[in-house]
This record gives sequence, C-alpha cells and structure tokens, in this order.
Amino acid sequence: MSKKIILACAECGSRNYSTHANQLQLERLELKKYCKTCASHTIHKETK
Repeated sequence: MSKKIILACAECGSRNYSTHANQLQLERLELKKYCKTCASHTIHKETK
C-alpha cells in the first residue's frame, strides 16, 4: 500500500510536489527538488 504525501520547501514553505510513499515508512521523506519560488534546488520535506 502507498499513501499520497505532499512535499514542502524547507526554505519558503511552498507546497510544490506530491508523490506516493510506502505506508510502512516511519521517518519523513526528504528530497532535494527544484523550488520555483526560491528559484533554486532546496530540500523538500513531507508535510502532514
């Protein structure tokens, strides 16, 4: 099973991406993605 998660920029808080993750995953997902608000590659963290 997978659940839909939203990724938010750690710098500006903008919610830019959504993806699916394994439900058994305990820690929050962190990916380096491009943020169009910051105009650079930043860390994006899973939100609630």
